[in-house]
This record gives sequence, structure tokens and C-alpha cells, in this order.
Amino acid sequence: MLDAPRSGSGPLVVLVHGSVLGAAVTWRKQQSLARHWTLCTPNRPGFGASPPAERGDFEAEAPLIAELLGDGAHLVGHSYGAVIAMFAAVLRPEAVRSLTISEPGCLSVAAGNPAVDAVIENGNQLFRRGPQMDPRELLVFFRDGVGSANVTPEELDGELLAGARLLMRERPPWELNPPLERLAAQPFRKLVISGGHSDVFEAVCDVVAERLGAERAVIPGRGHSIPATGDAYNERLHAFLTACEATRA
Repeated sequence: MLDAPRSGSGPLVVLVHGSVLGAAVTWRKQQSLARHWTLCTPNRPGFGASPPAERGDFEAEAPLIAELLGDGAHLVGHSYGAVIAMFAAVLRPEAVRSLTISEPGCLSVAAGNPAVDAVIENGNQLFRRGPQMDPRELLVFFRDGVGSANVTPEELDGELLAGARLLMRERPPWELNPPLERLAAQPFRKLVISGGHSDVFEAVCDVVAERLGAERAVIPGRGHSIPATGDAYNERLHAFLTACEATRA
């Protein structure tokens, strides 16, 4: 069972974090949304108080997130968490009120784009070398590759060191294409967000949005770390969730 704190009141929103950083850091600027929504911020296996797993694996973690949807929830995922959210949504589509994803790591959906193919190849090399690399070296390569706005200190400790070690044995998120056609067939609304910093992620998000029939947004300012934009991300998410609730009503 995942460590999945809740706060606020209103319709349930389950927010799934990505790699390296747990829920408390990833969603720290979204706490103001608790005025309108019940926020469930699970920690993926190995993060926070959640028990560890042998490796991070989007397909294996999807059922854990699907279970948190209860009788119905809005599902939000960022980066690796966006891939998990897509797989979770097809496990229990009847419990999904909406799906919002930002810069999912499923790069293979845009394979054939030379820039995307180059990043996939570099990523494959990084994941192959990961277990032999120094944790900080791996983290710097990873953050540079995805365009993270987070600063990596000279010495890693605490949660950041633990997150880098989890990254070393994470399943590449492009290893299996997400079930886009099955998601597109579901009636709940979808929103795909990018950070306007990377031709690769713009291409991936364009493909995912088109194939899902999703709304599309660009929120610049923090690179890949889109939830860290705070108000800009919160306003767009709140507006989308509110519109979804109005449609359901």
C-alpha cells in the first residue's frame, strides 16, 4: 500500500509524481488547490513512507494508483508519473473523471523524429550505465536530458540521494507505448501540458494530445518542472477540473 496523504475538501484529485523527487516536493506549489479539491498525493514505491520495490516500473505501479481512485477521481501525472497515470486510467476507466498529464516520458510515441530518436538512444545508454554510475553523475545527466529546472547540489544526501539511487534501476518509460487508443475511446476529458522548453517534449505532447483527442496547453518558465510554475499550472489545472465537473453535472 502506498503512502498517500490527503488534504483539502471537494472532488478527489490524485496527483502522481515522477522520478527522483517524491510527492511533497513535486506538488509543493499545488497545496493552494486544496481550497477547492481533495488532493491525494501518493508517494511512488521507495519514496516517502511507501515501501520500496525492486525497481521503478510504470506498468507495475499503475494498479497501485488505480486503487486510489476510489469511486471516482481526477487523475494528474507529471513526467514518469504521467506514464503511470495513463496505464492506471485504462485499468479503471469508470473511476476516472479526467486525465491531466505533463511531459510524459513515453518518447517512443514520437519515434521517427530525429531529435526524439537521439534522446531515446542517449537515454538507453544512460539507463544501461546507470547502476555503475555515481548517483550525482547520473542525476546531472538525467536532469540535463529532460530539461529540469532543479539545481543539483555538489553533494547529494537525504531524499535527493535516495531518489537518484531509485533512478538507477528505473524501467525506461519509453520501453512500452501507452494505451492511447484505449484512452481515446473513454469519455472523460484529457489535458496534455508541456513546458515550451524542448522540441522533443513538444513533439511527444503533440502526438499524445492528438491521439487522445485531448486539450493542449503550454506553460513555460520552469522547463520540464512544470508543476513548479505554481500559479500558472494551478490556474490551468483548476480551470480544467472545474470545467470537467460542470460537464459531469
